[in-house]
Amino acid sequence: MDGRLPKSYSVNGVIYYPLLNGEGLVQEGMASWYGKEFHGKKTSSGEIYNMYGKTAAHKILPFGTYVKVENLANRREVIVRINDRGPFVKGRIIDLSYGAARQIGLLGPGVAKVRLVALSRKIGQIKSGNDYVPLVEAADFRKGKFTIQVGAFENKDNALRLVNRLIVIFRYATITTYVSPQEKTLYRVRVSLSNDLTGANKMVDKLKYLGFSQVFIVAL
Repeated sequence: MDGRLPKSYSVNGVIYYPLLNGEGLVQEGMASWYGKEFHGKKTSSGEIYNMYGKTAAHKILPFGTYVKVENLANRREVIVRINDRGPFVKGRIIDLSYGAARQIGLLGPGVAKVRLVALSRKIGQIKSGNDYVPLVEAADFRKGKFTIQVGAFENKDNALRLVNRLIVIFRYATITTYVSPQEKTLYRVRVSLSNDLTGANKMVDKLKYLGFSQVFIVAL
């Protein structure tokens, strides 16, 4: 990346704003998979889709991000690399490759409720066939401390304006600063602290009810 915010894009009238850095993002929702009809075709990142690889599509995570995906029905897990955009179906949060879906038992049902955790864009790797297998021991992200990100801005004044709105509603609202390797600064607005994922999910629902549609959970 060159340090600039990823370019926004629109699908079916909805504008999506990809993150500059997604590490720590936690989501629960429905996963689906895509296979043969897309095999060998170009993904949104420009890579060629390999249905047998361990990759996935996500609406806003940066390309190259590794994500731990857990099938909540059977507790099977897989780590995938984001290289595509989607799924653009209501309620779905990630679209897995055939190979990744097979590993967590998703092929038969087609869709399943999952928990995903964005790990990093740079983790140890070994090459295995056509895949890069990440060498990482993912923690149990159902426990720990969580906060909710409501917005991210290149202009600090915009971040301060949002904090002033949120502080009226919530006891806790703050700005955290992220500096990219290219020294590009991003001001991230976050509210609420929770000691478990259930409480964080409830706060996300409240924020969405109040009209903040682009919120997501971050593990601290």
